[in-house]
Amino acid sequence: MPAVDVAVVGAGPAGASAAVHLARAGLEVLVVDRARFPRDKCCGDGLTTLALRELEDLGADPAAVASWTDVDVAMVRGPGGREVALPLPPPAAGRFAAVATRLDLDAELVGLARAAGATVADGHALVDADASSSSGISLRVEGLGEVRARYAIGADGMWSRLRKAVGADDPGYRGEWHALRQYLRAPGPRSRRLWVWFEPDLLPGYAWSFPLPDGRVNVGFGILRGGRRAVGDMGALWPELLARPHVRAVLGEGAEPEGPPRAWPIPARVDRVVLTRGRALFVGDAAAATDVLTGEGIGQALLTGRLAAEAVVRGGLDDAATVRARYETAVRAHLLADHRMSVALGRMLTHRRAVDAGLRLVDASGWSRRSFARWMFEDEPRAVLATPRRWHLRLLRRDGPYQARRDDAEATRALHGADTGR
Repeated sequence: MPAVDVAVVGAGPAGASAAVHLARAGLEVLVVDRARFPRDKCCGDGLTTLALRELEDLGADPAAVASWTDVDVAMVRGPGGREVALPLPPPAAGRFAAVATRLDLDAELVGLARAAGATVADGHALVDADASSSSGISLRVEGLGEVRARYAIGADGMWSRLRKAVGADDPGYRGEWHALRQYLRAPGPRSRRLWVWFEPDLLPGYAWSFPLPDGRVNVGFGILRGGRRAVGDMGALWPELLARPHVRAVLGEGAEPEGPPRAWPIPARVDRVVLTRGRALFVGDAAAATDVLTGEGIGQALLTGRLAAEAVVRGGLDDAATVRARYETAVRAHLLADHRMSVALGRMLTHRRAVDAGLRLVDASGWSRRSFARWMFEDEPRAVLATPRRWHLRLLRRDGPYQARRDDAEATRALHGADTGR
């Protein structure tokens, strides 16, 4: 029976983050995933400042992610038709938002886990787990047999097999949100910007268009389960949504799909979910850690993966009670107040007049537009003003991640353009 310090189930952003931090701390780590990488993953592909800070800390290189696209301006259209341009800080200040397909991003993160010393067994699914021992957890993995670990980290999504195996699942749970996305080739010049549309019939949900290289875009929409639109209506609504004049004006008349639309549920109840059970810790979607306001989950996945790794390293391989307490306390400290703030703001977004009024306030000055953009992309936590312990002298004025690398990339592009006469 193979034995490791920590077995990580799932090699997406949450699992890769945990694996990198654990391996760098000197622990023996095995990562298993039923998929073989690179693989596609249904997602909006957006990266907030929170995600970028965590990625930089992991050592992820934007240049190694083929579809990486930096975002400097976000366009938001309210239900009444007002369009507001929200500028992010200039490139010299670093990166504050980006788009990258999960096909490319997750492959880079798996590579980082391997480089850190973790063993990654992709194409090997978790079959079952036995958490009855107080000293460890036994996993049955397809193609590997029995694996013994001191801890297991469940990073295997909303319907986590590890969670079910240790008796911590909720069989009736279907997520707070549901989203649909499709990749298109969009010739419209306006499609090179990131767009968010607050459509009256989708509130508190929204539609989006996120730019990718070579004229590609990730376009989709998300709705609240039990809201104005039924989940079952999403497929029929999609062609009509794409045909709306303001959406078509961005994508261009010649926009063509690259493949069929795909839908997925979004878990967002980190305040109520079971985060640990015995020697199992749950991260990312398995911890329902998605931002309930925006549906963004990559930053939260990377963060919870890191917090779980830190809890294991600092709590020790023998003291499971301390590890559980450390992890649960850390998640609450980082995410609970922000989750509650997002829930409250989400209630406001159900009202068309409230959204339009909010956009008018945001559009009042250059300062309000810049500050809102940084807050929207999680440069600061959602509830930072309500949590004084997280205040600092450079609130909404910090440099972004990848500052030096972006300066180098901009200089390289400028030199290349000069050399080729462009």
